[in-house]
Amino acid sequence: MTKSKKKTGAKHAKAKPVEQTKTINKTKKPGKKGGLSAMQEQMKRRLEGGKFRMLNEQLYTTTGTAAFEEFQREPELFDTYHEGFREMAEKWPVNPLDGFIQYVKAHPKAIVADFGCGDARLGASVPNKVHSFDLVSRNKNVTACNIANVPLKDESIDIAVYCLALMGTTVPEFLLEARRVLKPNGVLKIAEVKSRMETPSLGIAGFVKKVKDLGYDLRQKDENNKMFVTFEFVKTKREPKPNVTIELKACEYKRR
Repeated sequence: MTKSKKKTGAKHAKAKPVEQTKTINKTKKPGKKGGLSAMQEQMKRRLEGGKFRMLNEQLYTTTGTAAFEEFQREPELFDTYHEGFREMAEKWPVNPLDGFIQYVKAHPKAIVADFGCGDARLGASVPNKVHSFDLVSRNKNVTACNIANVPLKDESIDIAVYCLALMGTTVPEFLLEARRVLKPNGVLKIAEVKSRMETPSLGIAGFVKKVKDLGYDLRQKDENNKMFVTFEFVKTKREPKPNVTIELKACEYKRR
C-alpha cells in the first residue's frame, strides 16, 4: 500500500508541470484580442492618413484665430495632425528644423520664439531661453495660442522661428507678430516647402518682396534643398506697408 501511494503521488507530481506548461503556451497563442491583424493595421493607417490630410487642408485654408478656436474645442485633432506630420518628417532626407537648431546653438545667449513649435523639439535641443507656441499645449513648455497673438512683450526676443508653420490665410499677421516681439535687428528664420510659393503672382522672389514690405530685409536664402527653402531676415526700422497679402499654396501630402 505504501509503495502504491508513493507511485501515484509521483505520477501526479510529474503531471502538474505539464499542465502548467500547456496553460502558459495557450496564453502565448495570439488571438483576436491580442492585437490587430495586418489588414486592420493597414486600414487604421489609411483612416489616420485621411484625417491628417483633412486637417492639413483645414489648417491651410483658415485663419489663425479660427484654427486656434477649433483645436481648443477638440485638442485631440492636434495629436492626430502631428502624429501624421511626424511620420512624414521621418521620410525626409533633411529636416530644416535641424539647421535652425544648429543656428540657435551658435547663439547661446539669444532669446528665441518658436512659432508653431509642434512638440517643441527646438526648445528641448538648445540651452537658450525658448518661448514655444502652438495651437494646443501637449508639453509643459508650450503655450497654446493663436501665433498671430502671442503673450510676449514688444522687442523681447532675438530670434523668431517659423519652421513649416506659415499655415492659413493670415500669414502677414504671423510675420507682423514676429516683428513686434523681435528686438531691433532681430532675426527671423523661415523654412517652407518650395512648392507652396510656386504661384504666378508670387514665387520665391515674390515672397521675399512681400516679407520686405512687412519691415524686414533678407540676409540669407538657401534653395539648395529640392523640397524646402530657408530664409534669414532681419528686422529693420522701416514701418511695414499696409494691407500686405501673402497667398501661399496649400501643402499636399501623398496618401500613406
